[in-house]
Amino acid sequence: MVIKELLGEIHLKIVYFGPGLSGKTTNLEKMHSKLGPTCSSELTTIKTREDRTLFFDFMQIKTGKINGLTPNFNIYTVPGQTYYKETRRLVLAGVDGIVFVADSQADRMDYNVESFYDLKSFLKELGKSFDEIPVILQCNKQDTDSALKPEVIKEKLSANGLKFFPASAIQGKGVFETLTEIIVQVGKNLEK
Repeated sequence: MVIKELLGEIHLKIVYFGPGLSGKTTNLEKMHSKLGPTCSSELTTIKTREDRTLFFDFMQIKTGKINGLTPNFNIYTVPGQTYYKETRRLVLAGVDGIVFVADSQADRMDYNVESFYDLKSFLKELGKSFDEIPVILQCNKQDTDSALKPEVIKEKLSANGLKFFPASAIQGKGVFETLTEIIVQVGKNLEK
């Protein structure tokens, strides 16, 4: 969180975290396509030749006021591939809220578990925990034939206490519900 009192702004960081190909970038692309230029910045993506996120994706969303300040939500994604672990950890620095994007396909569950474990480890290294930072679980790809129910994913991740949303980012389902909830949770956390 960065407060710029002279400008009447507060900058908050939300990170979409999860395994490779879970739909983190697709979430941002759907948000960007639906929000007008008065609400969001350009979407910045840095991708590999295979169209995979290399460093991070970024966009900024402006909303109403919190404590008299205009919040700018800086939304990031992290690369999902395990060989970018250091980049993923660095993107989490200064985070105010996290959306964990799980791939609901049954054969991707091990990747979800590994990525969720990494998230907890990185936060611990940064001196943070789920008790201090709002975390939302998005169960993406619910439109696929092999999709596990969100309750099953939550149980397999041992994500007790986390609010979760079923989603199909490619269809735009659950994208804004997840975004709205993480913004509300970050706002509540800020008011504490």
